[in-house]
Amino acid sequence: MKNQQSTMIRARRILKRLCTQGTNAPVELSHTNPFELLVATILSAQCTDERVNRVIPALFAAYPGARELARASQARLETLIKPTGFYRNKAKHLVQCSQALVSEFGGVVPGTMEELTSLPGIGRKTANVVLGACFHVPAIVVDTHVKRVAQRLHLTRNTDPTKIEFDLQAVWPARNWTEGSQRILLHGRYVCLARKPQCAACVLYEDCPWEGKGPRPC
Repeated sequence: MKNQQSTMIRARRILKRLCTQGTNAPVELSHTNPFELLVATILSAQCTDERVNRVIPALFAAYPGARELARASQARLETLIKPTGFYRNKAKHLVQCSQALVSEFGGVVPGTMEELTSLPGIGRKTANVVLGACFHVPAIVVDTHVKRVAQRLHLTRNTDPTKIEFDLQAVWPARNWTEGSQRILLHGRYVCLARKPQCAACVLYEDCPWEGKGPRPC
C-alpha cells in the first residue's frame, strides 16, 4: 500500500510537470468529428500521424461518412490509403467497420467502450482515442510511446497494453486519464525517444528512475 501511494504521488507530480510544457495536449490526427477520428486512428497503426494527415483529405472527400465508406471499392480505397502502410488490411477493416456502423448504429459512431470494441478492427486503444477526444469520457490511450514512457518511469511493470492502461488508471484520478496519457504520448513522441531519448532536456529527469537515462549536462 505504501509503495502504491508513493507511485500515485509521483504520477501526479509527473503530470503536473508535463503540464508546464504547454496548455494543450491535442490529438495530432486531423479530424472534425468522431467518424473521421475513428478512421484516422485505424490508419495510424504502424504509421505516423503526419502521414495519415496527408492522406485523409482525399479519403474524406471521396468517403465523407460511414455510409459512403461502407460501399467503397476495395481497390480505390487501397489506392487512397496506400501511403499509410498495411493498406490492404486497413482498407478491409475500414469497410467492415463502416458496414457495422451503418447496420448496428445507424452510421453514427457510438460513445461507449463496449459498443466501439464491438466494431471490426477496433480495439481498446482506438476506442480510447475516440472516447477521450470526442466524447470527453475519461480514457487512457496506450500506444507504443505511452508503453515505453510508463515503463521507464516505473508507473507500470507490465508489457500488455490493457494491463498498462489499468495500471495508469490506478495512479491518476479519472479526470486526468485523457490528458495524462496524451501528455505521456507526446512526451514519448518528441522527448523520451526509443533510441535517443533527450534526457538532458527532460522536465521529468528528477522523477525518472530509468536505469538507462542519460546524464544532465554540466
